Amino acid sequence: MKLSSAIGILLLLTAASCKTIGIHEMNIPVPGHRWASDFHPELSFAITDTSSSYNIFYILRHRDAYRYNNIWIDISSRSPGDTVETIQRFDLPLANEEGWTGTGIDDIFEHRILLYREPAKFRKPGTYQVRLTQLMREDPLQHVLSVGLRVEKSKP
Repeated sequence: MKLSSAIGILLLLTAASCKTIGIHEMNIPVPGHRWASDFHPELSFAITDTSSSYNIFYILRHRDAYRYNNIWIDISSRSPGDTVETIQRFDLPLANEEGWTGTGIDDIFEHRILLYREPAKFRKPGTYQVRLTQLMREDPLQHVLSVGLRVEKSKP
């Protein structure tokens, strides 16, 4: 292969990797790996394409010492220009009979849990605000490293 062909392929791959793929992922570290009920991580993401549908995932990273096979959370959200928040409660499974359902390295596990069966549509372009609250009985909730959201365009 000639050097000019190799450079052309490299430039093509570089240009393809710069394409916007419609993913927003935000993770917030939990102070001291202890998620207190009064710690409400706040996230924001911008939506410009309201014609597309999006998959929304909750992200949780924890140590293997986490004591529960689920997590109860509230997700408060506010659309661009709105003053009213919408609150949704979720009981998210983290384990089954075989163990943790997320991916793990050493004693750290990450879960990406799809929140809605059907992709979501955003009616307004702009910045969406989200606040996460843990609702577990243990306070603070031990061994939680970080929490977040992933918003990605769904494939047609």
